[in-house]
Amino acid sequence: MTWIRGAYRWTVVVISLVGSSACTLVGSAKAGGPDVVGPAFPVEEPPSRTGNMGEYRVNGVTYRVLDTSYGYEETGMASWYGEQFHGRPTSSMEPFDMNGVSAAHRSLPIPSWVRVTNLSNGRRLMVRVNDRGPFADTDRRIIDLSYGAAVLLGMVEAGVTEVRIEAVEPWQSRTSGL
Repeated sequence: MTWIRGAYRWTVVVISLVGSSACTLVGSAKAGGPDVVGPAFPVEEPPSRTGNMGEYRVNGVTYRVLDTSYGYEETGMASWYGEQFHGRPTSSMEPFDMNGVSAAHRSLPIPSWVRVTNLSNGRRLMVRVNDRGPFADTDRRIIDLSYGAAVLLGMVEAGVTEVRIEAVEPWQSRTSGL
């Protein structure tokens, strides 16, 4: 069983890398520059009907959702999540796809687009935030990435790595009235 899981993960890595090489966002000003890789490209979407409440509580802590993604930047630790949550609904009520390129963030409006830079290797990736989290080690961790995003950023083995997050256009608002 272990070798099947390992073979599966390597298959995902190969498919992700082959797919990302075909979809590399090279030289796109909107994508953020020549070293941004990945299959995702920011598109304008309405705010999610779920996950965009003004405040919410998890484990006794109250979190506030930002009114807009405009100007958001932060540096901190990223972790990744996968198999345990695969297929379960995200905060946007979309099924979580561990092999896709998505992320969980505690305060950005859903969905938001962010450029995530792995500060240990310089890889950058456009990621769509469609979930809430991380809720473990909240003093350090600022974003949870899907397994697929972690593969493309080269952080699967490390599990946690320092990243820089920058919200990108199209900016998202928490409600359609902003």
